[in-house]
Amino acid sequence: MRKATVERNTAETQIKLVLNVDGRGTYKISTGIRFFDHMLDLFARHGGFDLTLSCEGDLDVDQHHTVEDVGIALGEAFDRALGDKKGINRAGYFLMPMDETLGIAAVDLSGRAATVVDTQVKVPIVGDLQTELVYDFFEGFSRGARANVHLKTMYGRSNHHKIEALFKAFARALDLRRRSRKIRQWFARRIRSCCRESETLPPCSDWPTRD
Repeated sequence: MRKATVERNTAETQIKLVLNVDGRGTYKISTGIRFFDHMLDLFARHGGFDLTLSCEGDLDVDQHHTVEDVGIALGEAFDRALGDKKGINRAGYFLMPMDETLGIAAVDLSGRAATVVDTQVKVPIVGDLQTELVYDFFEGFSRGARANVHLKTMYGRSNHHKIEALFKAFARALDLRRRSRKIRQWFARRIRSCCRESETLPPCSDWPTRD
């Protein structure tokens, strides 16, 4: 299993993080920002990552250091856990509906940090999270993971749903990136077999879901 432990201590934050990218979507997360915790819970669940994360930050000053530093630490954890990145696809994408909202995410573990985030959120606060910091989280992840991260809300009404769709899409883009080569190989074998036998594709119930 590909795992990593990160401890990040600065003048503003103290972070402890344990990541298993080959997990089952279990999580225990505490950052002091409940809406942010909720988004990270969803990230772990939808990506199939086991994630334990605690952050003690200077929330009496601002949320910025907490959100950005968690992003950096999480990106570093992925970079360490994936190591030389053998056996995975470098890039992945996902379109995620969240009721009336549609979010899209694309990720490339290129070794170069670049971030584009368009949330379409029109309010300064959702729950207890300062919404401008959504960008800072993903930009921090991009730096820590040395990755290109592109996220965009295509449309939607609820600001909560806009942010949630992006976190879910991001998780699934990372999940497909590390799984899709194996799935493509599985389909190639099945298609060759079907062409030899009945020339029909396997039923959806027979498709692979987890490693």
